Amino acid sequence: MSSKFVEDLKLKTGTTTVGIVAKDAVVLAADRRASAGFYVAHKFVRKVVYITDTIAMTTAGSVADLQFLYNLAKEIYHYNKMTNRPITVKALANYLGLLLSMNKYFPYEVQLIMGGYDSNGPSLYYLDLYGSVTEEKRYIATGSGSPNAIGVLADEYREDMTGDEAVEVAKRAIFSAIKWDSFTGTSVIVSKITPEGHVEYEFVPQRKSY
Repeated sequence: MSSKFVEDLKLKTGTTTVGIVAKDAVVLAADRRASAGFYVAHKFVRKVVYITDTIAMTTAGSVADLQFLYNLAKEIYHYNKMTNRPITVKALANYLGLLLSMNKYFPYEVQLIMGGYDSNGPSLYYLDLYGSVTEEKRYIATGSGSPNAIGVLADEYREDMTGDEAVEVAKRAIFSAIKWDSFTGTSVIVSKITPEGHVEYEFVPQRKSY
């Protein structure tokens, strides 16, 4: 696979998504702008999607590929529930990673963050388009605005932070990307996932007058 083709895939990923592991929760966040090149295709898309009440993932990349993988993840979960074998976040991430790896020569154009809370506690995984699955013990950012977001995460993350504190850090990380990345914008959805389920927030950056 040529390096130019790989670079073209990277350029199509215009968004910012964030995941944080807190001591009592996993927090996922994303902006809401959908871009097609330099065109703003939609201002209010959903990039945090729920597989269950306690497992979710953020989406970056080709919408069609993301929809297919999301629907597949839902089917896998429901099959395991019907057979009385609830699936874990790790198992679901590994399954999708295997599917991505099997198609790496004609890859799905995606970057995924999967996080949730199961019997093993809070966990967070990053999946790239080639099927690599990496467990993230602290935080992760993906998409075109990730260089801006990761600086905020690195400065403000603490291992003992609560889920509510992680919500604020995730919000500020996406806001930072909105300020400096033209593909990231409009507003931010932040989801806090605990053993009891998820709570979702939406934040809109305040405009400053100069």
